[in-house]
Amino acid sequence: MKLKIVVLAKQVPDTRNVGKDAMTAEGTVNRAVLPAIFNPEDLNALEQALRLKDQNPGSTVGVLTMGPPRAGEIIRQGLYRGADTGWLLTDRKFAGADTLATSYALSMAIRKIGDVDIILGGRQAIDGDTAQVGPQVAQKLGLNQVTYAEEILKIEDGKATIRRHIDGGVETVEAPLPVLITVNGSAAPARPCNAKLMMKYKYATCPMERKGDEPWSALYESRPYLTLNQWSVADVNGDEAQCGLSGSPTKVKSVQNIVFQAKESKTLTGSDADIESLMKELISEKIIG
Repeated sequence: MKLKIVVLAKQVPDTRNVGKDAMTAEGTVNRAVLPAIFNPEDLNALEQALRLKDQNPGSTVGVLTMGPPRAGEIIRQGLYRGADTGWLLTDRKFAGADTLATSYALSMAIRKIGDVDIILGGRQAIDGDTAQVGPQVAQKLGLNQVTYAEEILKIEDGKATIRRHIDGGVETVEAPLPVLITVNGSAAPARPCNAKLMMKYKYATCPMERKGDEPWSALYESRPYLTLNQWSVADVNGDEAQCGLSGSPTKVKSVQNIVFQAKESKTLTGSDADIESLMKELISEKIIG
């Protein structure tokens, strides 16, 4: 069965390197000063997409992301691993989007792509940890959805069989296509980049990424696959009022780097007296009870 698969991926700031300049004056994350990485669980989702492509000859995988022009690197990382194409939503009007505005923009892009069988994404992004975007995209598109997926076992008779990791155990479910699936970090890790694909796509860029004086500029005319898809709000027929800050009812108040330090320690034995003393201390400090 040929499948048209879209992977929702995000370039996120490395939250291990949050400093004093991490926030803008408007209260949004200052991505320009933080190292950018491929959101970890989106890599797990990409691997599931590529496995489906391997199992279903003729299938295609595309990477959809939203961000500034430098987020084109996420598409290249997908191409290096075996994806076929990608789309970058980049427009100042997308800036400052919360989960509601992000899911709106992504859903409009998916409508433009059209006839998608499976949408895959990570459970959540490390810069927000909300786990809301995937389900919101499914709701806006009126799609079936399965969350906390660890493995897509098979696609057969128009249905996806999926193993989920949930609190208390594992369950296997079926969902009719089209379906949106969010993938846990406990799923199979992404395969490494393929050397031949890296050589093929290393100059692949979105138009806004180019300076115009690159030594390889002539390649873009002879090799159309090196020009990545770049869409604005207008390109996806989006409503500006529902995009970016104007479409975001929630705002990030602040981002802080919290370092936990032990101020004091106490060594306890397994004696009844020590256990009783500890319980009394926890109750008096209102930690328990």
